[in-house]
Amino acid sequence: MLALSGIDLVLPAIPTLHEALPGSEEAAQLVIACFIGGSASGLLLFGMLGERYGRRRCLVFALLAYGLLSGAATLSPDMWTLLGIRFFQGLASAAPAVFAPGIIRALFSEQGATRAIGALSSFESLTPAGAPIAGLWLVQQGGWKLPFFVTGVLAVALSVVFIVWGGILPPSKDRKKQKQKGSYWRLIGSPVFLRYGLSQALVVGGLLVFVFGAPAVIVNAMGGTMMHFITMQVVGISCFIVTSNVTGSLVKRFGPEPMITFGTGMATTGAVLVLLFALFGNGDPIWLTPIFILVNSGLGFRGPPGFLRAIMAGQGDDDRASSLTILWIFGIAALGTAAVSPFIEDGLIPLAIAGAGLQLGAMLCLVILPRLAPVERSVSAETS
Repeated sequence: MLALSGIDLVLPAIPTLHEALPGSEEAAQLVIACFIGGSASGLLLFGMLGERYGRRRCLVFALLAYGLLSGAATLSPDMWTLLGIRFFQGLASAAPAVFAPGIIRALFSEQGATRAIGALSSFESLTPAGAPIAGLWLVQQGGWKLPFFVTGVLAVALSVVFIVWGGILPPSKDRKKQKQKGSYWRLIGSPVFLRYGLSQALVVGGLLVFVFGAPAVIVNAMGGTMMHFITMQVVGISCFIVTSNVTGSLVKRFGPEPMITFGTGMATTGAVLVLLFALFGNGDPIWLTPIFILVNSGLGFRGPPGFLRAIMAGQGDDDRASSLTILWIFGIAALGTAAVSPFIEDGLIPLAIAGAGLQLGAMLCLVILPRLAPVERSVSAETS
């Protein structure tokens, strides 16, 4: 949640950032893209460093670097210096995403880990809902630097907690055994893994591209306010929390594949409706909230079973399957945000086209790529 706040806590400062630092409005939008691009690079980096130096040590180092870089961002003399710092800040923020699946698997049984992933998604989703509200208040109180400063203080404090009480983190698995598990290239060449991992990344990435561009579009192009964006986020994330927590029961009744297809179809429908609103609507940003509910709810229905099936498709290579799926999410979000940024002043249509295109790509993955072979569940797994 603290790593995600590096995005959502900063979002309210984006529309006016070009007024505080030398640089254009398009460059200000890249503040988010650079952070995500750095996070994407960090996923691979910490995957290698974790094997060599251990999960605990890498996590503490990353949190400390994340906090110090956040503080350094407040000293940026211009937009381009800030963009460079944001890339390395994003790189440091990737450590929790790399190590979280291994920590969860060390703390819980297989069935418990599945439920924990759903709960973790709910907790993480609170950040996009609450951080923009807190970020807007911080910007109003102390300008664009205050969100960076608060993030830095919290990250350094958390690193100190792990230094003093490192025993609260479970030990890493035998790294020699981990090195014998497949490779990224094997996963990339697996159509079954692509069905789940790539479709998951396209759904989440499509949502993120829209969310990252929405503040500038709503405020500067649609004549709205940050409260329109915050309302859209709060309502959408609330729906995601509800649907992601009921999905476990629905998967038990209907199976994972129908829920993945249903959720992806719902998210795609919502994104297409946003595009139709951009083309033919009256331009009032208040209508984005009820339409965008479909995208958030669709992700809630397909997210937990989709991510779990992506890990299962790794055939024992759980860590790489998890890291690669998250890497694709960040990569799609970064490239999509960067691609849309030159057209951000043109209004909602370019942003809506990007979001709808990515969701349709996810549906295409489900149509043309093969499913995971059925797995028989043991009595012990059902009991746990």
